[in-house]
Amino acid sequence: MSQSAFAFVDGVLHAEGVSAVSLAEQFGTPLYVYSRAALTQAYQAYANACAGRRASVHVAVKANSNLAVLNVFARLGAGFDIVSSGELARVLAAGGKAENTVFSGVGKSAGEMREALAAGVKCFNVESIPELDRLNAVAASMGKTAPVSLRVNPDVDPKTHPYISTGLKANKFGVAFDDARATYRAAASMPNLHVVGIDCHIGSQITEISPYLDAVDRLLELVEQIEADGTKIHHIDVGGGLGIQYDTETPPDIGEFVKTLLDHIDARGHGHREVFFEPGRSVTGNAGILLTRVEFLKPGEEKNFAIVDAAMNDLARPAMYQAFHAIEPAVTRDAAAHVYDVVGPVCESGDWLGRDRQLAIEAGDLLAIRSAGAYGFVMSSNYNTRPRAAEVMVDGNDAHVVRARENVKDLFAGETVLPK
Repeated sequence: MSQSAFAFVDGVLHAEGVSAVSLAEQFGTPLYVYSRAALTQAYQAYANACAGRRASVHVAVKANSNLAVLNVFARLGAGFDIVSSGELARVLAAGGKAENTVFSGVGKSAGEMREALAAGVKCFNVESIPELDRLNAVAASMGKTAPVSLRVNPDVDPKTHPYISTGLKANKFGVAFDDARATYRAAASMPNLHVVGIDCHIGSQITEISPYLDAVDRLLELVEQIEADGTKIHHIDVGGGLGIQYDTETPPDIGEFVKTLLDHIDARGHGHREVFFEPGRSVTGNAGILLTRVEFLKPGEEKNFAIVDAAMNDLARPAMYQAFHAIEPAVTRDAAAHVYDVVGPVCESGDWLGRDRQLAIEAGDLLAIRSAGAYGFVMSSNYNTRPRAAEVMVDGNDAHVVRARENVKDLFAGETVLPK
Protein backbone atom coordinates (compact mmCIF):
# COMPACT_ATOMS: atom_id res chain seq x y z
CA MET A 1 0.00 0.00 0.00
CA SER A 2 1.47 3.33 -1.05
CA GLN A 3 1.75 5.71 1.88
CA SER A 4 5.06 7.45 1.33
CA ALA A 5 5.07 9.24 4.70
CA PHE A 6 4.99 5.84 6.47
CA ALA A 7 7.75 3.69 5.04
CA PHE A 8 10.17 1.01 6.23
CA VAL A 9 13.81 1.93 6.68
CA ASP A 10 16.14 -1.02 7.44
CA GLY A 11 13.17 -3.12 8.47
CA VAL A 12 11.66 -0.52 10.84
CA LEU A 13 8.52 1.48 10.05
CA HIS A 14 9.06 5.24 10.12
CA ALA A 15 6.68 8.18 10.18
CA GLU A 16 8.60 10.63 8.00
CA GLY A 17 12.01 10.73 9.72
CA VAL A 18 11.00 9.18 13.06
CA SER A 19 10.83 5.45 13.79
CA ALA A 20 7.57 3.98 15.03
CA VAL A 21 9.53 2.12 17.70
CA SER A 22 10.89 5.35 19.19
CA LEU A 23 7.44 6.95 19.07
CA ALA A 24 5.91 4.04 20.97
CA GLU A 25 8.72 4.02 23.52
CA GLN A 26 8.49 7.76 24.10
CA PHE A 27 4.72 8.25 24.06
CA GLY A 28 3.27 4.82 24.84
CA THR A 29 0.54 2.85 23.08
CA PRO A 30 -2.12 2.91 21.77
CA LEU A 31 -0.86 5.94 19.86
CA TYR A 32 -2.23 7.85 16.90
CA VAL A 33 0.53 9.21 14.68
CA TYR A 34 -0.07 11.79 11.94
CA SER A 35 2.27 13.01 9.23
CA ARG A 36 2.28 16.71 8.48
CA ALA A 37 3.80 16.01 5.06
CA ALA A 38 1.02 13.56 4.17
CA LEU A 39 -1.70 15.97 5.28
CA THR A 40 -0.11 18.75 3.26
CA GLN A 41 0.37 16.61 0.17
CA ALA A 42 -3.25 15.44 0.13
CA TYR A 43 -4.66 18.93 0.68
CA GLN A 44 -2.42 20.45 -1.98
CA ALA A 45 -3.66 17.89 -4.50
CA TYR A 46 -7.12 19.45 -4.12
CA ALA A 47 -5.87 23.04 -3.91
CA ASN A 48 -3.62 22.72 -6.96
CA ALA A 49 -6.45 21.24 -9.03
CA CYS A 50 -8.69 24.15 -7.97
CA ALA A 51 -6.07 26.80 -8.74
CA GLY A 52 -7.19 29.16 -11.48
CA ARG A 53 -10.74 27.77 -11.35
CA ARG A 54 -13.81 29.05 -9.52
CA ALA A 55 -13.42 26.37 -6.88
CA SER A 56 -12.47 26.11 -3.21
CA VAL A 57 -11.67 23.43 -0.65
CA HIS A 58 -13.50 23.09 2.69
CA VAL A 59 -12.01 20.31 4.81
CA ALA A 60 -14.59 18.17 6.64
CA VAL A 61 -13.77 18.56 10.33
CA LYS A 62 -15.66 15.42 11.34
CA ALA A 63 -12.99 13.20 9.73
CA ASN A 64 -10.27 14.41 12.10
CA SER A 65 -10.86 17.33 14.45
CA ASN A 66 -7.50 17.49 16.22
CA LEU A 67 -6.45 21.14 16.51
CA ALA A 68 -2.99 20.50 15.09
CA VAL A 69 -4.44 18.72 12.07
CA LEU A 70 -6.90 21.55 11.47
CA ASN A 71 -4.12 24.08 11.95
CA VAL A 72 -2.04 22.42 9.22
CA PHE A 73 -4.96 22.91 6.84
CA ALA A 74 -5.71 26.44 8.06
CA ARG A 75 -2.09 27.47 7.40
CA LEU A 76 -2.49 26.14 3.87
CA GLY A 77 -5.53 28.38 3.35
CA ALA A 78 -8.26 25.76 3.70
CA GLY A 79 -11.88 26.45 4.37
CA PHE A 80 -13.81 24.03 6.57
CA ASP A 81 -17.05 22.07 6.65
CA ILE A 82 -18.58 21.61 10.11
CA VAL A 83 -21.58 19.77 11.56
CA SER A 84 -21.76 21.27 15.07
CA SER A 85 -20.96 24.43 17.00
CA GLY A 86 -18.27 22.43 18.78
CA GLU A 87 -16.55 21.89 15.45
CA LEU A 88 -16.88 25.62 14.73
CA ALA A 89 -15.10 26.34 18.03
CA ARG A 90 -12.33 23.94 16.98
CA VAL A 91 -11.93 25.62 13.58
CA LEU A 92 -11.59 29.03 15.20
CA ALA A 93 -9.18 27.74 17.86
CA ALA A 94 -7.06 26.17 15.09
CA GLY A 95 -6.77 29.42 13.14
CA GLY A 96 -9.53 28.80 10.60
CA LYS A 97 -11.91 31.54 9.49
CA ALA A 98 -15.65 31.49 10.09
CA GLU A 99 -16.25 33.33 6.83
CA ASN A 100 -14.70 30.37 5.00
CA THR A 101 -16.65 27.73 6.94
CA VAL A 102 -19.79 25.92 5.77
CA PHE A 103 -22.20 24.64 8.46
CA SER A 104 -23.73 21.30 7.44
CA GLY A 105 -25.73 18.79 9.49
CA VAL A 106 -29.28 17.54 9.73
CA GLY A 107 -30.14 18.67 13.28
CA LYS A 108 -28.78 22.12 14.08
CA SER A 109 -30.10 23.55 17.34
CA ALA A 110 -31.20 27.16 17.74
CA GLY A 111 -28.18 27.74 19.97
CA GLU A 112 -25.83 26.40 17.32
CA MET A 113 -27.44 28.62 14.72
CA ARG A 114 -26.97 31.66 16.94
CA GLU A 115 -23.28 30.86 17.50
CA ALA A 116 -22.67 30.36 13.79
CA LEU A 117 -24.51 33.56 12.81
CA ALA A 118 -22.59 35.54 15.43
CA ALA A 119 -19.30 34.14 14.11
CA GLY A 120 -20.28 34.89 10.51
CA VAL A 121 -20.09 31.51 8.78
CA LYS A 122 -20.02 31.43 4.99
CA CYS A 123 -23.15 29.36 4.52
CA PHE A 124 -25.67 27.07 6.24
CA ASN A 125 -26.38 23.83 4.38
CA VAL A 126 -30.05 23.33 5.30
CA GLU A 127 -31.85 19.97 5.07
CA SER A 128 -35.57 20.59 5.70
CA ILE A 129 -38.31 23.24 5.76
CA PRO A 130 -38.53 23.09 9.59
CA GLU A 131 -34.82 23.88 9.70
CA LEU A 132 -35.37 26.81 7.31
CA ASP A 133 -38.13 28.08 9.59
CA ARG A 134 -35.92 27.83 12.67
CA LEU A 135 -32.95 29.50 11.00
CA ASN A 136 -35.14 32.32 9.67
CA ALA A 137 -36.55 32.94 13.17
CA VAL A 138 -33.11 32.84 14.82
CA ALA A 139 -31.65 35.22 12.23
CA ALA A 140 -34.60 37.59 12.68
CA SER A 141 -34.11 37.62 16.45
CA MET A 142 -30.50 38.69 15.88
CA GLY A 143 -31.25 41.22 13.16
CA LYS A 144 -29.23 39.17 10.66
CA THR A 145 -29.72 37.50 7.29
CA ALA A 146 -28.48 33.90 7.08
CA PRO A 147 -26.81 32.70 3.86
CA VAL A 148 -28.30 29.31 2.95
CA SER A 149 -27.81 26.44 0.58
CA LEU A 150 -30.14 23.45 0.46
CA ARG A 151 -28.69 19.98 0.69
CA VAL A 152 -30.54 18.11 -2.02
CA ASN A 153 -30.79 14.34 -1.99
CA PRO A 154 -30.17 13.35 -5.63
CA ASP A 155 -31.06 9.65 -5.05
CA VAL A 156 -27.76 8.48 -6.55
CA ASP A 157 -26.26 5.16 -5.44
CA PRO A 158 -22.62 5.75 -4.40
CA LYS A 159 -21.93 1.98 -4.27
CA THR A 160 -20.46 2.09 -0.79
CA HIS A 161 -21.26 0.68 2.67
CA PRO A 162 -24.94 1.35 3.58
CA TYR A 163 -23.95 3.08 6.83
CA ILE A 164 -21.94 5.69 4.89
CA SER A 165 -24.32 6.09 1.95
CA THR A 166 -26.11 9.41 2.36
CA GLY A 167 -27.72 10.31 -0.98
CA LEU A 168 -30.48 7.72 -1.40
CA LYS A 169 -34.22 8.24 -0.77
CA ALA A 170 -34.03 6.01 2.32
CA ASN A 171 -31.32 8.13 3.98
CA LYS A 172 -32.10 10.74 6.65
CA PHE A 173 -30.10 13.45 4.90
CA GLY A 174 -31.15 16.22 2.57
CA VAL A 175 -34.28 17.47 0.84
CA ALA A 176 -35.88 14.96 -1.51
CA PHE A 177 -35.06 15.80 -5.12
CA ASP A 178 -38.72 16.02 -6.10
CA ASP A 179 -39.40 18.46 -3.25
CA ALA A 180 -36.32 20.64 -3.76
CA ARG A 181 -37.77 23.20 -6.17
CA ALA A 182 -40.69 23.98 -3.85
CA THR A 183 -38.35 24.08 -0.86
CA TYR A 184 -36.17 26.65 -2.63
CA ARG A 185 -39.26 28.77 -3.27
CA ALA A 186 -40.05 28.56 0.46
CA ALA A 187 -36.49 29.56 1.38
CA ALA A 188 -36.53 32.50 -1.03
CA SER A 189 -39.74 33.79 0.58
CA MET A 190 -38.26 33.95 4.09
CA PRO A 191 -37.12 37.51 4.88
CA ASN A 192 -34.08 36.63 6.98
CA LEU A 193 -32.62 34.02 4.63
CA HIS A 194 -30.50 34.62 1.54
CA VAL A 195 -30.24 31.69 -0.87
CA VAL A 196 -26.69 31.43 -2.16
CA GLY A 197 -26.12 27.85 -3.30
CA ILE A 198 -27.04 24.19 -3.68
CA ASP A 199 -25.38 21.25 -1.95
CA CYS A 200 -25.28 17.47 -2.06
CA HIS A 201 -23.33 14.69 -0.38
CA ILE A 202 -23.99 11.19 -1.66
CA GLY A 203 -21.81 9.12 0.66
CA SER A 204 -18.33 8.24 1.83
CA GLN A 205 -15.45 6.01 0.68
CA ILE A 206 -16.58 6.36 -2.94
CA THR A 207 -13.97 5.01 -5.35
CA GLU A 208 -15.55 5.92 -8.69
CA ILE A 209 -16.16 9.29 -10.32
CA SER A 210 -19.37 8.28 -12.13
CA PRO A 211 -21.72 8.63 -9.11
CA TYR A 212 -20.49 12.21 -8.65
CA LEU A 213 -21.15 13.02 -12.29
CA ASP A 214 -24.66 11.58 -11.98
CA ALA A 215 -25.28 13.68 -8.86
CA VAL A 216 -23.90 16.85 -10.49
CA ASP A 217 -26.11 16.35 -13.53
CA ARG A 218 -29.19 16.16 -11.31
CA LEU A 219 -28.10 19.25 -9.36
CA LEU A 220 -27.51 21.29 -12.52
CA GLU A 221 -30.93 20.29 -13.85
CA LEU A 222 -32.41 21.57 -10.61
CA VAL A 223 -30.33 24.77 -10.62
CA GLU A 224 -31.81 25.70 -14.00
CA GLN A 225 -35.33 25.19 -12.64
CA ILE A 226 -34.61 27.19 -9.46
CA GLU A 227 -33.21 30.10 -11.43
CA ALA A 228 -36.21 29.97 -13.75
CA ASP A 229 -38.27 30.54 -10.59
CA GLY A 230 -36.25 33.70 -9.93
CA THR A 231 -33.73 32.56 -7.31
CA LYS A 232 -30.04 32.96 -8.12
CA ILE A 233 -27.65 30.09 -7.30
CA HIS A 234 -24.08 31.31 -6.78
CA HIS A 235 -22.30 28.13 -5.79
CA ILE A 236 -22.53 24.36 -6.19
CA ASP A 237 -21.29 22.27 -3.26
CA VAL A 238 -20.43 18.74 -4.46
CA GLY A 239 -19.64 17.52 -0.94
CA GLY A 240 -16.92 15.07 0.00
CA GLY A 241 -16.77 11.32 0.14
CA LEU A 242 -13.86 10.48 -2.17
CA GLY A 243 -12.40 7.17 -1.03
CA ILE A 244 -8.87 6.13 -0.17
CA GLN A 245 -6.90 2.91 -0.46
CA TYR A 246 -7.36 0.75 2.63
CA ASP A 247 -6.69 -2.55 0.89
CA THR A 248 -7.10 -3.17 -2.84
CA GLU A 249 -9.30 -0.17 -3.68
CA THR A 250 -8.21 2.01 -6.58
CA PRO A 251 -9.79 5.44 -6.00
CA PRO A 252 -9.25 8.09 -8.66
CA ASP A 253 -6.35 10.49 -8.35
CA ILE A 254 -7.49 13.60 -6.45
CA GLY A 255 -6.37 16.01 -9.17
CA GLU A 256 -8.09 13.94 -11.85
CA PHE A 257 -11.26 13.78 -9.74
CA VAL A 258 -11.40 17.56 -9.23
CA LYS A 259 -10.60 18.37 -12.86
CA THR A 260 -13.19 15.90 -14.17
CA LEU A 261 -15.97 17.43 -12.06
CA LEU A 262 -15.00 21.02 -12.85
CA ASP A 263 -14.70 20.30 -16.57
CA HIS A 264 -18.08 18.57 -16.52
CA ILE A 265 -19.71 21.55 -14.82
CA ASP A 266 -18.05 23.89 -17.33
CA ALA A 267 -19.25 21.75 -20.25
CA ARG A 268 -22.80 21.96 -18.96
CA GLY A 269 -22.59 25.77 -19.10
CA HIS A 270 -22.27 26.37 -15.38
CA GLY A 271 -18.59 27.30 -15.14
CA HIS A 272 -19.46 30.78 -13.86
CA ARG A 273 -20.55 29.32 -10.52
CA GLU A 274 -18.16 28.63 -7.67
CA VAL A 275 -17.72 24.96 -6.79
CA PHE A 276 -17.06 23.76 -3.23
CA PHE A 277 -15.25 20.51 -2.45
CA GLU A 278 -15.52 19.11 1.09
CA PRO A 279 -12.86 16.39 1.45
CA GLY A 280 -12.38 14.60 4.75
CA ARG A 281 -11.13 11.03 4.55
CA SER A 282 -9.18 11.70 1.36
CA VAL A 283 -7.02 14.36 3.05
CA THR A 284 -6.57 12.71 6.46
CA GLY A 285 -7.12 8.94 6.15
CA ASN A 286 -3.72 7.84 4.89
CA ALA A 287 -1.95 10.59 6.83
CA GLY A 288 -2.32 8.66 10.09
CA ILE A 289 -1.58 5.30 11.69
CA LEU A 290 -2.46 3.72 15.02
CA LEU A 291 0.37 2.03 16.91
CA THR A 292 -0.55 -0.79 19.27
CA ARG A 293 1.39 -3.35 21.32
CA VAL A 294 0.74 -7.11 21.33
CA GLU A 295 -0.20 -8.13 24.88
CA PHE A 296 -0.75 -11.85 24.34
CA LEU A 297 -0.86 -14.45 21.60
CA LYS A 298 -3.75 -16.80 22.32
CA PRO A 299 -3.95 -19.95 20.17
CA GLY A 300 -7.36 -21.55 19.77
CA GLU A 301 -8.98 -24.56 18.19
CA GLU A 302 -10.63 -22.52 15.42
CA LYS A 303 -8.90 -19.14 15.72
CA ASN A 304 -5.59 -17.72 16.84
CA PHE A 305 -5.85 -14.36 18.54
CA ALA A 306 -3.34 -11.53 18.80
CA ILE A 307 -4.62 -9.54 21.76
CA VAL A 308 -3.38 -5.95 21.54
CA ASP A 309 -3.68 -2.88 23.75
CA ALA A 310 -5.82 -0.96 21.23
CA ALA A 311 -9.51 -1.79 21.02
CA MET A 312 -12.83 -0.90 19.43
CA ASN A 313 -13.03 2.14 21.71
CA ASP A 314 -9.81 3.41 20.08
CA LEU A 315 -10.71 2.50 16.48
CA ALA A 316 -14.41 1.88 15.98
CA ARG A 317 -14.50 1.41 12.21
CA PRO A 318 -13.92 -2.38 12.08
CA ALA A 319 -16.63 -3.09 14.66
CA MET A 320 -19.02 -0.48 13.23
CA TYR A 321 -18.55 -0.93 9.49
CA GLN A 322 -16.66 -4.24 9.23
CA ALA A 323 -13.97 -1.98 7.81
CA PHE A 324 -10.58 -3.25 6.67
CA HIS A 325 -7.37 -1.63 7.92
CA ALA A 326 -3.99 -3.03 6.92
CA ILE A 327 -2.08 -4.25 9.98
CA GLU A 328 1.63 -5.00 10.00
CA PRO A 329 4.52 -5.36 12.44
CA ALA A 330 6.42 -2.11 12.90
CA VAL A 331 9.65 -4.15 12.85
CA THR A 332 9.99 -6.92 10.30
CA ARG A 333 10.72 -10.31 11.85
CA ASP A 334 12.40 -13.20 10.02
CA ALA A 335 10.04 -15.84 11.31
CA ALA A 336 7.08 -17.91 10.18
CA ALA A 337 3.79 -16.09 9.90
CA HIS A 338 0.58 -17.39 11.38
CA VAL A 339 -3.03 -16.39 10.86
CA TYR A 340 -4.47 -14.24 13.66
CA ASP A 341 -7.54 -12.25 14.48
CA VAL A 342 -6.22 -8.98 15.92
CA VAL A 343 -8.47 -8.14 18.86
CA GLY A 344 -8.55 -5.75 21.79
CA PRO A 345 -9.22 -6.13 25.52
CA VAL A 346 -12.73 -4.61 25.50
CA CYS A 347 -15.44 -6.93 26.83
CA GLU A 348 -17.31 -7.35 23.53
CA SER A 349 -17.10 -10.08 20.89
CA GLY A 350 -17.26 -7.26 18.34
CA ASP A 351 -13.95 -5.88 19.63
CA TRP A 352 -11.74 -6.71 16.69
CA LEU A 353 -9.37 -4.65 14.55
CA GLY A 354 -8.49 -7.19 11.87
CA ARG A 355 -9.52 -10.73 10.99
CA ASP A 356 -7.49 -13.55 9.47
CA ARG A 357 -4.22 -11.66 9.15
CA GLN A 358 -0.92 -13.35 8.26
CA LEU A 359 1.51 -11.99 10.85
CA ALA A 360 4.98 -13.00 12.03
CA ILE A 361 4.76 -11.66 15.59
CA GLU A 362 5.46 -12.38 19.23
CA ALA A 363 4.02 -10.97 22.45
CA GLY A 364 5.41 -7.48 23.04
CA ASP A 365 5.75 -6.66 19.34
CA LEU A 366 4.59 -3.31 17.99
CA LEU A 367 1.91 -3.29 15.29
CA ALA A 368 0.91 -0.46 12.97
CA ILE A 369 -2.71 -0.12 11.88
CA ARG A 370 -2.71 1.79 8.62
CA SER A 371 -5.12 4.38 7.20
CA ALA A 372 -6.23 5.49 10.66
CA GLY A 373 -6.10 9.26 10.16
CA ALA A 374 -9.82 9.61 9.38
CA TYR A 375 -12.65 8.50 11.65
CA GLY A 376 -10.09 7.09 14.07
CA PHE A 377 -9.48 9.05 17.23
CA VAL A 378 -12.42 11.33 16.47
CA MET A 379 -14.83 8.39 16.90
CA SER A 380 -13.08 6.92 19.93
CA SER A 381 -14.75 6.52 23.31
CA ASN A 382 -14.07 5.70 26.94
CA TYR A 383 -15.98 2.41 26.94
CA ASN A 384 -14.79 0.08 29.72
CA THR A 385 -13.36 3.22 31.38
CA ARG A 386 -10.44 3.18 28.99
CA PRO A 387 -8.52 6.46 28.63
CA ARG A 388 -8.29 7.58 25.02
CA ALA A 389 -5.02 7.37 23.14
CA ALA A 390 -2.46 10.14 22.77
CA GLU A 391 -2.04 11.82 19.38
CA VAL A 392 1.32 12.79 17.91
CA MET A 393 2.15 14.85 14.82
CA VAL A 394 5.42 14.08 13.06
CA ASP A 395 7.04 16.91 11.13
CA GLY A 396 10.23 15.74 9.45
CA ASN A 397 12.51 14.51 12.23
CA ASP A 398 10.42 16.01 15.02
CA ALA A 399 7.45 14.54 16.88
CA HIS A 400 4.98 16.76 18.75
CA VAL A 401 2.31 15.61 21.20
CA VAL A 402 -0.87 17.21 19.87
CA ARG A 403 -3.17 15.55 22.39
CA ALA A 404 -1.97 14.20 25.73
CA ARG A 405 -3.06 10.73 26.76
CA GLU A 406 -6.03 10.73 29.11
CA ASN A 407 -5.77 9.17 32.55
CA VAL A 408 -8.47 7.34 34.46
CA LYS A 409 -9.12 10.21 36.89
CA ASP A 410 -9.87 12.47 33.91
CA LEU A 411 -12.72 10.16 32.99
CA PHE A 412 -14.77 10.63 36.15
CA ALA A 413 -13.62 14.13 37.16
CA GLY A 414 -17.09 15.51 36.41
CA GLU A 415 -19.00 12.77 38.22
CA THR A 416 -20.29 12.74 41.79
CA VAL A 417 -21.79 10.20 44.18
CA LEU A 418 -25.11 10.84 45.90
CA PRO A 419 -25.03 12.79 49.17
CA LYS A 420 -25.37 10.85 52.43
